[in-house]
Amino acid sequence: MKILFVASFSPIISDPAASHAFYRGALGLPLDKGEGDYVFSESLPGAKHFGLWPLAEAARASFGTPDWPSDVKVPQACLELEVDDVAAAAAELESGGHRLLHGSRTEPWGQTVARLLSPEGLLIGVCHTPWLRDKTAS
Repeated sequence: MKILFVASFSPIISDPAASHAFYRGALGLPLDKGEGDYVFSESLPGAKHFGLWPLAEAARASFGTPDWPSDVKVPQACLELEVDDVAAAAAELESGGHRLLHGSRTEPWGQTVARLLSPEGLLIGVCHTPWLRDKTAS
């Protein structure tokens, strides 16, 4: 599998108000876009996409429910890595003995992604994000 670039990094948050105050207020990050408690920026130098992802939304995207399963380590962040072929990358990870949380699928927002947990508990996505591929700034 060839990683093309880091598509996204998002701390996974459990207290949106506190996290928004910290990242927007204390750190001054330009989190100027969002939907509900998910806020993000695609204009932060050095990052194609940086967001604050509520745990309930991460659970919904990974498991189809707002509750994170009690038998799965709760992630603290999500790292998404852009690849040419998500299905092939997912198959390579599985054949290497890694357990996917879900295989390749296209999300409602248009990104194709397969997810798994890293050994340290990061939610990892191997993905194809069409709107980020055209960005020349990284």
